Amino acid sequence: MTGMQTRRLFLNRLDPAPESHDVVVAIDVLRSFTTAAYAIAAGASAIYPVDTVAGAIHLGKVLPDALSTGAIAGGDPIPGFDFGNSPTALAATQLNGQALIQCTAAGVRGLSRFTHARALFAGSLVCAQATARAILSLQPDEVVFLITGEWVDRDGDEDICCADYLEALLRGETPDPTPFEARVRHSDFGRRFTAGTNPNLPLSDLDLCAQADRFDFSLRARRENGRLVLLPETVTS
Repeated sequence: MTGMQTRRLFLNRLDPAPESHDVVVAIDVLRSFTTAAYAIAAGASAIYPVDTVAGAIHLGKVLPDALSTGAIAGGDPIPGFDFGNSPTALAATQLNGQALIQCTAAGVRGLSRFTHARALFAGSLVCAQATARAILSLQPDEVVFLITGEWVDRDGDEDICCADYLEALLRGETPDPTPFEARVRHSDFGRRFTAGTNPNLPLSDLDLCAQADRFDFSLRARRENGRLVLLPETVTS
């Protein structure tokens, strides 16, 4: 990581964004970008992040063959969408090349704020090593980790630990992923899944989110035809 600087921004703190960024990783482990990764693994051709429900519904009319996934703040599904923000649901689905429109209260909103970056990634623990490889291939001067899961009632440690893991990988270290997986489980939001009191926060989602490096692709956000789209990217070391 010689010469590469890293820093962190927190979506909930509304840090003023500078005019330009080099590489940005918007991290949402529970669950937006983990859900997105499982959707790609299930055969989704592309994922279109849209930061408002109205915008997602409009895009659904433009792309009538696309399916929709999303949740409101707290994790409840958006009424009328095909899927909630659930990796369990997507992992059990065969998408067979269909596109997916994604709308979430934290991850997608955070991603949409940094579309001006030279390179923009949707970060999660399940794609961490692949994301680090993709970042290193760009030889950036600076990498910004955007923490989206910190709120007044949540410590956001599931995203902070992902940033810690990514930073170690970028330094060329080979960290044991087990402690980072445990931090996802024991974060404030992670404990809501283990409590078993909300059917929209199933334990199976937490289990899928806390599996470091399950996939060999990163999720890179690009602009295509004026729309933000997440596509898998595989970089071999």
